[in-house]
Amino acid sequence: MKSFENKFIGKLKFGVDEASQVRTIGEYKGKEELCRRQSPEALEQLLESAIVQSAESSNRIEGILAAPHRVKKIVKDNVAPRNRPEQEIAGYRDVLNQIHQSHKDIPLSENVILQFHSMLYRYTGIGAGNWKLGENEIVDVLKDGKTKLRFKPVSPFETPDYVKKLIANYNHQLNKDHTEPLVAIPLFVLDFLCIHPFSDGNGRMARLLTLLLLYQSGYQVGKYISLERIIEDSKKTYYEVLYQSSQGWHQGKHDVFPWLRYFYGTLLAAYKEFEERVGTYQGKGSKTDQVKAAVDKFIKPFSISEVESACPNVTRDMIRLVLRQLRDEGKIKTTGKGRSAQWKKIG
Repeated sequence: MKSFENKFIGKLKFGVDEASQVRTIGEYKGKEELCRRQSPEALEQLLESAIVQSAESSNRIEGILAAPHRVKKIVKDNVAPRNRPEQEIAGYRDVLNQIHQSHKDIPLSENVILQFHSMLYRYTGIGAGNWKLGENEIVDVLKDGKTKLRFKPVSPFETPDYVKKLIANYNHQLNKDHTEPLVAIPLFVLDFLCIHPFSDGNGRMARLLTLLLLYQSGYQVGKYISLERIIEDSKKTYYEVLYQSSQGWHQGKHDVFPWLRYFYGTLLAAYKEFEERVGTYQGKGSKTDQVKAAVDKFIKPFSISEVESACPNVTRDMIRLVLRQLRDEGKIKTTGKGRSAQWKKIG
């Protein structure tokens, strides 16, 4: 809400870098539309993979974990969830599917947001689909167990009014003032997270609403490449920029550009992967085959750098993608974390 009041948007001064990011995303959008017409079979394969990754990653960001093979069964085969984490993943799947199938007919409204939240928890037996009733301060847990206030969201009493005004202001900016969607959408998401309208599930709801609003403005890359996975891969930065851009929010004196740059960077990463993945399918999987062939030749544990050396014309992002696929198929496993991580063939 605060990002849409007192002519806040009109006072924003975009630098060369941010303007370049927005322009490049617009160019990718045109290519995406062309791919949808020319490569429907390739996109169908991407869609299936993206839904699984989105349901898994968005929940994993919040510490909700399930075995990869179970996530696939829940998302692709609609098997019944066995426990609380699987129940929440199944709920996320349902909201995702509704957005994918019906985004054109879903208005941005308070009722829709409440319905999405209710769907998110529909398998848990927990009452959901209501605004928060208690304070939900965002805190950091320190090493000694003490907590440090990171951000104080809107009070429960003010929440319904804040959400109502946020939706009205967003719709006005988009439909009346013709604000660029790539400005209005990330600002809506930032304000939604600062309001923090639910007792639980705010992060997942924000990511689902991001997908919906991008869809409605013609940016469909999140249908084929999991934005949630890209966010998970940069989770530390995600939380850092949200912290930076939320400071001073209550007074309308916050700096939105750390968040905007991150948001645009996420979209650009998705579009770059989208372009490469479609090209891979159109090229009969040549790059995928190169990486798989390289992995087959390794006898001892290997690193991503070693795969890069064996596949000089394949990007690191593509190599990571194929390694994740092989991992999910049970053909390789990772040992270690970070730069020292190694991969090892199974069997």
